[in-house]
Amino acid sequence: MDLVARVWEQLAGRIEGPFAFRFVLQPLVASVLAIRAGVADAHDHRAPYLWSVLSKPLERRQLMRVFVFAILLDVIYQVIVFRWVYPLQSLVVAALLAFVPYVLIRGPVTRLKSRR
Repeated sequence: MDLVARVWEQLAGRIEGPFAFRFVLQPLVASVLAIRAGVADAHDHRAPYLWSVLSKPLERRQLMRVFVFAILLDVIYQVIVFRWVYPLQSLVVAALLAFVPYVLIRGPVTRLKSRR
């Protein structure tokens, strides 16, 4: 139970603590990148992003760059603030701040652009 309390405290503390601007900046950057990539996907008639991530292992590394960069940013944050790295927390924060907004925006942008 102590582990769950510590994890919750550390995650909640990120909202008000140092580098709190990440909670706005990371989703914003992910959204801008998703729009650009969605337009390019429509122009090049590529398969939907999430489907490509799940079904094309050779391209997965390139497709996951936004997520990997978000993990890296969180690891840097953890080293500065906690002087330790909690990998599971990095995955959760990167998924919420970068991957989810990226996926939610890139697909619809691709579909909208394809229809025009």
